[in-house]
Amino acid sequence: MAAAGRLLQPLLRTFSAQTRQLSAAAHGEPHQAARTWKILSFVVALPAVGVCMLNTYLKMQHHSHDRPEFIAYPHLQIRSKPFPWGDGNHSLFHNSHVNALPTGYEGGEH
Repeated sequence: MAAAGRLLQPLLRTFSAQTRQLSAAAHGEPHQAARTWKILSFVVALPAVGVCMLNTYLKMQHHSHDRPEFIAYPHLQIRSKPFPWGDGNHSLFHNSHVNALPTGYEGGEH
């Protein structure tokens, strides 16, 4: 236990020194802090959003739009009481292209 304390003391001193420096910088010049966040927004945040958008677009190009085969699992067919809307068999956010009913998909294959 004492060995762990000896190992952590230099880390704690470094952390507290960095915290004091950041605190002093934040209290010193408010315009500098705003400028730093503006630069970070344009240099880090916007390119990150662009990379995420590109990743999503490329993943959608390789994604198949076919429905998975319907398998009538018994635990998915449990309806102890009907839903209080519509015909009582469709969930609140039911999508007939994606969500299957206990008897299978609605409509045609498309």
